[in-house]
Amino acid sequence: MGNRASASSTRFGIQGPVVAWQDPWAGDASDRVMRTGTGAVYPSQDETPSGKSFVSAMQNLGADFYVHHVLPGMEGFNDMLEEMKRSGMDVCLGNEYGNINGPWVDGTNRWDVPDEAVTEAAVSGRLIGLLYDEPEHLQINAAQYRKDGWHPHWGAADGHELKEAAAVVANAVHDRVTRVMELASSSGSTQADIPLIAEHVFPVMFHVHASGGMAVCPKIMKESFQALQLGTALGAAKQYKRPMWICADLWGPDIGHWFTRLSGFPGHSPEEFASALRMGYLMAPTHLFAENVDALLHFRDQRFVRTEFGEVWQQFIREYVPAQPLSWSHADVTPDTILIHADDSNYGQNARLFGRRTDEAAESTKSVFAAWHLLSHGTIPAHGSCMHIPGYDFPRHKLKRQTAADSYPLQSGCPDLPQTAMHTLFNPTNNVIVFDERVRYEQLGQPKLILAAGSRLSEETAAAIRRRAEEGSVVVIMSWLAPKAWQESKLYPSGGAWVVTDDFLSAEAREAAAPHLGADDCWRLRFGDHEVRFYKGDPTGRTLEVELFHL
Repeated sequence: MGNRASASSTRFGIQGPVVAWQDPWAGDASDRVMRTGTGAVYPSQDETPSGKSFVSAMQNLGADFYVHHVLPGMEGFNDMLEEMKRSGMDVCLGNEYGNINGPWVDGTNRWDVPDEAVTEAAVSGRLIGLLYDEPEHLQINAAQYRKDGWHPHWGAADGHELKEAAAVVANAVHDRVTRVMELASSSGSTQADIPLIAEHVFPVMFHVHASGGMAVCPKIMKESFQALQLGTALGAAKQYKRPMWICADLWGPDIGHWFTRLSGFPGHSPEEFASALRMGYLMAPTHLFAENVDALLHFRDQRFVRTEFGEVWQQFIREYVPAQPLSWSHADVTPDTILIHADDSNYGQNARLFGRRTDEAAESTKSVFAAWHLLSHGTIPAHGSCMHIPGYDFPRHKLKRQTAADSYPLQSGCPDLPQTAMHTLFNPTNNVIVFDERVRYEQLGQPKLILAAGSRLSEETAAAIRRRAEEGSVVVIMSWLAPKAWQESKLYPSGGAWVVTDDFLSAEAREAAAPHLGADDCWRLRFGDHEVRFYKGDPTGRTLEVELFHL
């Protein structure tokens, strides 16, 4: 690890190139496959470095591990592993290229790293995980890459009710997790635990993947609402006792006068990247990595040159992290507000839930959006949970129309287009995390406010939140979730309340929640006896100011 000393237990990594240069170990094979989710094959832009120099460059940036895009033809794989062993760099193996190009597991659009490669990597002693790229996206939008039919990522869910469809996914995940555990055990490696990591672009299915045994990995920046994305992932990791990774994803909607590899990449400014890294780090994940190295480094004249994004990353690793050691973990998150809802996979397009080709999503699944609108003082839209919904026209599309593919990379963006700031890091919420419809009483803690939304609620969870209302929490529950015996609103001597409503934006719901929504200029999270407060660092909220408190 290069030039870093820190008390933090978070490990830092960098994901490999997708357009900058060829895979250093696979060479020309890199340019024969589609390496991005853009629908086009882009030739590499830079010269190709040696594997040794590439790993050295990542280590000089302070990386503990490398996220490797495994080519589905396995080109260069053995040489890559040898370099990891020689350099002492750990590796996480990603399946994105196989998802895009195939071959796919029968009946799915998913590519799994072959068993023999998993075994070989485990034996090397350098394997720390298997990264599954956007599995929720590919379960819901099954024809994103594979075009010869409808083949959801973990299996078909047509004909199933939502509860059954969630079980289809969770069971398939469990089977794959079990298989990898068997491979690790039979390999004779000392690495008994090789996590499968679900890397999410959409804030849905975190709980389903976690229930099946996967670690959760929210993408920050991207096209996400950060408080929602992270609050959902934190809750899933806590409820199911899973590790939480974070991917700082530089692909995004904006354009600007910064180093640009492709339209939307980077789609966030260097200033936003700096704030996002600090924000992600303060969640105390087990691992945090940047997607991708293309934005951090330029390879020319046989040497690596840091871009402005590379400078941001290096300053974060060398200065911010050592100066801000963390004494908490993501698992210590201690909510004042809990949003409970079934993980129905609706992020606002209201279709194809769990990959089911059925009619539009039920209104009950949309109640989650109204809940977040209320909890965020109206800053998160009431019709979706990310920016891939009506109402957002990404500026990157204009850059794509105006710039020829062979003009990239742009050293300072496009001078003819103004810099934009559509994406923001800031939404004011008051220590909110998300549990699913099966959360148990002992997992709730002592929240001041509980909102129950979504399509269904288990009897055990309904009883648990009713008990919390009796003990002092304000519970606002959708009418279709309230048991028949508890259909009437009620106040308790403890100060708690049971409020039954048909709409989180109704007068009675707003009145009940108002004392617990916090300030409209602060996003707050608590981890045990440590509190993190985020404020807008600029009028757009693209950057953040941070306050830390030891309570």
